[in-house]
Amino acid sequence: MKKLIALLLTASLAAAAAGCSGNSAASSSAAPSSAAPASSASESSSSAAGGSKTLVVGASPAPHAKILAEAAKELEKKGITLEVKEFSDYVMPNTALEDKQLDANYFQHKPYLDDFNKKNGTHIVSAGAIHFEPLGIYGGKTARLADLKDGATVAVPNDTTNEARALLLLQANNLLKLKEGVGLEATPKDIAENPKNLKFKELEAAQLARSLQDVDLAVINGNYAISGGLKVSDALATEDANSEAAKTYANIIAVREGDENREDIKALVEVLKSDEIKKYITDTFAGAVVPVD
Repeated sequence: MKKLIALLLTASLAAAAAGCSGNSAASSSAAPSSAAPASSASESSSSAAGGSKTLVVGASPAPHAKILAEAAKELEKKGITLEVKEFSDYVMPNTALEDKQLDANYFQHKPYLDDFNKKNGTHIVSAGAIHFEPLGIYGGKTARLADLKDGATVAVPNDTTNEARALLLLQANNLLKLKEGVGLEATPKDIAENPKNLKFKELEAAQLARSLQDVDLAVINGNYAISGGLKVSDALATEDANSEAAKTYANIIAVREGDENREDIKALVEVLKSDEIKKYITDTFAGAVVPVD
């Protein structure tokens, strides 16, 4: 198991401001920072020093930790000090939460959480959906969708979740038609109509941006597009914030079952869904991260 790597966003506003500086690249990965005693999160969140509470939240470095750094300023006004522990894998944030090393985490969407609970016997629930990281269609050898030729090659993510999202996005742009009802479980085998006889190249999501010179189009996650030197504004099409994928794969604040109605957790979600944080997300991540209602 990977060691936790610690990052502390301290109680001071100066430290919180420093924590939100840096690149605007988004990331959908998550795993640990530094290990705290198993009881530390629940103790710190319930103890008050001069009326102030400390809320310990695990998050991936970007965009999640950056968004939390901005939210820390508003939470400070409510008497809540936000302590963020950064993670770099998808397992430890949930095990640390279940073990009460964290009060909440922010790195995952609900389908992943549901699968994690089922496989690990954990009792973690969503306290609120915050943002969505859309896929985009990017031009490689073909610069415009209207110029796409018969037999063109389209690179798509090879993981089940994102491949289905990619196919739905291609369908939304009239490039293919899927079998009725396949939705977010779609694979290339579920293509009912392929008028341009598109060929699909399935690649690791992180490799898609580098594949553009070899394919006509590629469907790329926003975070990988940015890390690959692409601008989301250059995408030929992107998932809509009101799409099926956006509603299903919104990133959430996750907590232990029963903690979703805690006042400090409700305050965290309220701040993250505020107009101020929505504006910060929109301005900072340039379409790679989209706030949800």
